[in-house]
Amino acid sequence: MRNIRLSIAYEGTRYQGWQCQEGKENTIQGRLESLLSRMCGEEVELKGSGRTDAGVHASGQVANFHTRCELTLPQMQAYINRYLPEDIAVTQIQEVPERFHSRLCARGKRYAYRVVNAPVPNVFWRRYAHWVQEPLDAEAMREAAAYLLGEHDFQSFTSAKKGRKSTVRRLDEITVSRQGELITLAFQGNGFLYHMVRILTGTLLEVGLGERDPRSMPEILAARSREAAGALAPAKGLMLEAVFYEKL
Repeated sequence: MRNIRLSIAYEGTRYQGWQCQEGKENTIQGRLESLLSRMCGEEVELKGSGRTDAGVHASGQVANFHTRCELTLPQMQAYINRYLPEDIAVTQIQEVPERFHSRLCARGKRYAYRVVNAPVPNVFWRRYAHWVQEPLDAEAMREAAAYLLGEHDFQSFTSAKKGRKSTVRRLDEITVSRQGELITLAFQGNGFLYHMVRILTGTLLEVGLGERDPRSMPEILAARSREAAGALAPAKGLMLEAVFYEKL
């Protein structure tokens, strides 16, 4: 039995997220599983590194599947990309050890959130960036982000209901960069909770708009309550850029 790892890019605009769900067949995982099962002549179960919500994009999603298919890796990649819709592509394919699992073996991820900050919306970024008309103070956003670095309980920054699972995560890097009208917020850490990046972004945007003090971040973390943090930023500005693993 072979274990095949895929690196996947997709524009999430017209999909109901990554994961197959009952009654929601229009998912990235669903499209890929159907195609892989047809290619391999057997039922294929695709394991992703994690979920992305409806409307969220990815340039570096990772998934793996087990198969008895005898096609070469180049033949597989050519077949997959020939029959995938134009908004999904397998950018890399490799055979990995049996023990590799795209989610369980992941050691960290990097997300980017893009904002068009201009008086007039940019029509060419309408699917990939959130438009904020009012001027944003990027320096205040950087000041606030510094308080969020390191290991914290991020319960205030998730939409998930309270449960037994830990909400402690470690953020290794948060950058706020500006190039013309485009502001990019990048988040890198050992793991992310449900809606965490979008709530972090919404909170930092409120800081940038002068609606929150940058120094209020420790108070928000300590509250451990969703109501303490900012708004949920729209899905379309978010992209999963990379998933990190130990060397195989």
